[in-house]
Amino acid sequence: MNASANTCDTYAYAFQLLVCFAAKRMHTQPSLLEIDQVDAPLILAFLDHLENVRRCSPRTRNARLAAIKSFFRHLEYHDVSCLDQARRIHAIPQKRADKALVDYLTMPEMQSILDSPDLTTSMGIRDRAMLHLAFAAGLRVSELVQLRIDQLELSTQAAIHIYGKGRRERILPLWKQTATAIRAWLAVRASAGDPGTS
Repeated sequence: MNASANTCDTYAYAFQLLVCFAAKRMHTQPSLLEIDQVDAPLILAFLDHLENVRRCSPRTRNARLAAIKSFFRHLEYHDVSCLDQARRIHAIPQKRADKALVDYLTMPEMQSILDSPDLTTSMGIRDRAMLHLAFAAGLRVSELVQLRIDQLELSTQAAIHIYGKGRRERILPLWKQTATAIRAWLAVRASAGDPGTS
């Protein structure tokens, strides 16, 4: 399904929690559970357990439910005896969650962060380039640390080629200040002894 490693880990953890909960509720070992025992009432009890005992947020509860629904969507095509069970589980609604207002830095605050690295050291020059790049291109930390030199275009129109979340690909133009900060890092990178490609 081309899911990311993080998605696979999240789904695996959701099922670890579900199986442990179901085994305890059924007073049996996890390996003795039958698929028909994992029905809608059990799933609802599990979701209630997540919120009231484990103190999970509605968003986390919804993520666990999404993993379970995805599994039963797969099961529908491989075991027709589970169709009614899957239909009932698919009918369990997501819980509405309040969305917090996203706060932001003012331009002077952001400039203060960009100017904070010590430019008398090679690591300070590197850190400033990383901050500029993350800010200008809106990169996630994972995108920033996985960046390779061959993804940068610094000739006429500076740009960066990004392979982002969900393997989505995008090309982003860079501001002059960002390109200048990157060039400064590339100029001292070899003397800084950086063996990597990023």
